Amino acid sequence: MPVRIDLNCDLGESFGAWRLADDAALFEVVSSANVACGFHAGDPVVMRSSVALAVAHGVALGAHPGYRDLAGFGRRALAAAPDELAAELLYQLGALDGIARAAGTRVRYVKAHGALYHRLGADEEAARAYAAAVAAYDPALSLLGMAGSALERASDASGLRFAREAFVDRGILPDGSLVPRGEPGAIVTDPSVAAARAVELAGRADVDSLCFHGDTPGAIGIGRAVREALDAAGVVVEPFA
Repeated sequence: MPVRIDLNCDLGESFGAWRLADDAALFEVVSSANVACGFHAGDPVVMRSSVALAVAHGVALGAHPGYRDLAGFGRRALAAAPDELAAELLYQLGALDGIARAAGTRVRYVKAHGALYHRLGADEEAARAYAAAVAAYDPALSLLGMAGSALERASDASGLRFAREAFVDRGILPDGSLVPRGEPGAIVTDPSVAAARAVELAGRADVDSLCFHGDTPGAIGIGRAVREALDAAGVVVEPFA
């Protein structure tokens, strides 16, 4: 049996006149797309364009909700209560899923963004509220996050499928957590390094999806190198959802 792995990327993060990444090129290499829902990035026009690209390329559509923090790109930790997080998740998820329905498709999974992603990895109460909100919206949805996290435990408790991801363009600390942005080694920009890491990670039993970021410098080169390396290694790249 061939090794199978998902390749996901944070996309749809442009906003108004601010253009972040070449989404059209990135949609060509991924199997799943985490599309911003308007709180940390993205807007209705960008969301609709992202959905169209997902349909055109057969890419699984994921909601990528974050803190209500356009100015900080969702990377600032905000003291939002768990019930507020759950309500804002539903607001963002419903918006993207409504656009998806109009295009004849659906959101298949949810992956939190930035500081919210890291909070849900450690904050048991917030993770439970978050998973319960997703399950209430649609129990067929999956959650995407880091293995062994509070969110994985909350997902299991809510009866949701949990997909475990690993990062090919971020530095990893000895405890498995990510090197904080702004510190040396936080970002991997060498496509060959990212590609080699992807092939290594694809063979691990505790990894369902590989992630790179659309705002990483040289993201297109990284994405193409990773996809080519996986293909050359005989790894089947397909959506987990």
